[in-house]
Amino acid sequence: MTRLHFYFHDIVDGKNPTAMQIIRPPNKSAGSFGMTFMADDPLTEKPEPTSKLVGRAQGIYALASQHDIDLLMVMNFAFSEGIYNGSSLCILGRNAVLNTVWEMPIVGGSGIFRFARGYALAKTVWFNKNGNAVVEYNVSAVHY
Repeated sequence: MTRLHFYFHDIVDGKNPTAMQIIRPPNKSAGSFGMTFMADDPLTEKPEPTSKLVGRAQGIYALASQHDIDLLMVMNFAFSEGIYNGSSLCILGRNAVLNTVWEMPIVGGSGIFRFARGYALAKTVWFNKNGNAVVEYNVSAVHY
């Protein structure tokens, strides 16, 4: 089993956003339900944005609940450092961002992580009113 620890930086505003909205709900009555973002977020060793880059989180997340702020995550963690350079892990599942800690499934991978299965535990470290966030990830994956 491989255990990884890193930080995910999702920046939706400013001069250099790392995520952007690509789909808006068709009408205001839907609220945020259906809002969809494309991301190319840095993954770093520490929570500071200037910390060493270890990879990128590339994929889509969408508001998938009409009643809560729960996301559908379709995300590849593409690693660029050390023995994991060129390898990736794939997350597909529910992201319950308002929980203190939430779990998402690892459903596959490439390179060193070929045939990966496992889980990612996520915890918000920082969040602002604009929607920018830093999220701590602890990942456990079994692979061949």
